[in-house]
Amino acid sequence: MQIVDKIKESVISVLPIMAIGVLLHLTVAPMGDSFAPFLFGGALVIVGLGIFLHGTELGMVPIGQKSGAAITSKRNLPLLLGAAFGIGFLITIAEPDVHVLASQVLSVSPSISSTSLVLMIAVGVGLFVLVAVGRILLGASFKLSLAGFYILLFICAAFTDADFLGIAFDAGGATTGPMTVPFIMALGIGVASVRSGKNAQQDSFGFIGLASIGPILAVLILGMMSSGAEQHAGEAAAEAAAATGLADRFLERIPHVLEEVSLALAPLLAMFVVFQLFLIKMPTKQVIRMSVGLVLTFVGLVLFFVGVQGGFMPAGRILGAALASGSAGWAVVLTGLVLGAVVVCAEPAVWVLNEQIEEISGGHIKKRIMLVSLSSGVALAVALSMFRVVSGISLWYLLIPGYALALGLMRFCPPMFTAIAFDSGGVASGPMASTFILAFTLGASAALGGNPITDAFGVIAMIAMMPLITIQVLGILFDRKERQALAMQQARRRTGSGSTGNSTEASHG
Repeated sequence: MQIVDKIKESVISVLPIMAIGVLLHLTVAPMGDSFAPFLFGGALVIVGLGIFLHGTELGMVPIGQKSGAAITSKRNLPLLLGAAFGIGFLITIAEPDVHVLASQVLSVSPSISSTSLVLMIAVGVGLFVLVAVGRILLGASFKLSLAGFYILLFICAAFTDADFLGIAFDAGGATTGPMTVPFIMALGIGVASVRSGKNAQQDSFGFIGLASIGPILAVLILGMMSSGAEQHAGEAAAEAAAATGLADRFLERIPHVLEEVSLALAPLLAMFVVFQLFLIKMPTKQVIRMSVGLVLTFVGLVLFFVGVQGGFMPAGRILGAALASGSAGWAVVLTGLVLGAVVVCAEPAVWVLNEQIEEISGGHIKKRIMLVSLSSGVALAVALSMFRVVSGISLWYLLIPGYALALGLMRFCPPMFTAIAFDSGGVASGPMASTFILAFTLGASAALGGNPITDAFGVIAMIAMMPLITIQVLGILFDRKERQALAMQQARRRTGSGSTGNSTEASHG
């Protein structure tokens, strides 16, 4: 059964993180009463993520592909742009990673409204999905679009409240989670395929890279309008949760999670009904299949959120705090390096993207090479984030040189690899980054007496940034290798034709 295969994918995704948690618990960072909830919460996350991914594949991806193709074929620009915004907005409201990020922010800063944060992120994604569609239709340069919007983004960042800087860049990574990535990629492929032309294959990539700029910009603007974030210690809540019984700890979260998931998916369901009635008009069999997918998405999200809130995030904080308070700084940084290398291999969206890249490139870009490049980049990103927590250096000292290098590499990198790189930055920062690694970083920051708002937030942003560099370097090396192979092939042809000419002359002589 396909659902069993998806649960197996989730096991591969979550189990390495759980194994590291168990190892830390047994050695340098005991979790105490939170160990059993961590294991049970991890099991719920595995099952919930598996069901959710299967539901997304049944319902979300076909809707995205069919909607993109159907809307573009209408040749109605206002309809296309309006639908692009609506799809981006509604799919982000339903994205689990966004709600996880909002709850993490609320736990350390109650002055930041989680509802306002989610809505601003959704508006940002909607606007930049619209921008991504417009870019394809107008044939605008992807590289110039990225450069222009990132310059605007850093100008806004210079004027926003410092407390919102890490949250804003984390929002860019959190939006590209297991709900948004398949849907937006499917929408992009649908639009690019209808437009066709010589750049259709290249235009299939880059949607996620552009879409992830929107939430960063939106949260930076929210920071400009804010008077600052009020820090709040979230450890008391974690201790209170640890004191309750195992069953009660999870059961008491179900009513709130049911309400939250229902509110998130209701607009998406409404969009599906409207598209079916007026645009896609699929046969009954397909409608039933997609309806089943939406139900499975709902069930999977409920289990996922209950597992995350009941066991996974509290354990991440406790582990981070225990390791930071009982170990040297280099041990925290080394643990971050290992976590980063593991987490990117564990993200389901990374495997989806790598398969699509190998397929669209005709097998020239191998999944294994992509995975090694992503893993090394993300490992370095999390290690640098942990170093930032230990040392207290500003996020600016990492983001500005990192993005300057990423934008500079675009000058030498083939356009398709640039688009793939910016898409990879989005998919690398998925559920495990926004749940366990961010919680781990928050715990370490609190234990070291830092300000979690400025010191811990930004780890997802680092995970999203590093692949922009490593994949573009891979693209430059790949392009150089292709050019060398082509030059050698042409040289052989010239040598062969010369030998043939000499042989002909000799025979005439």
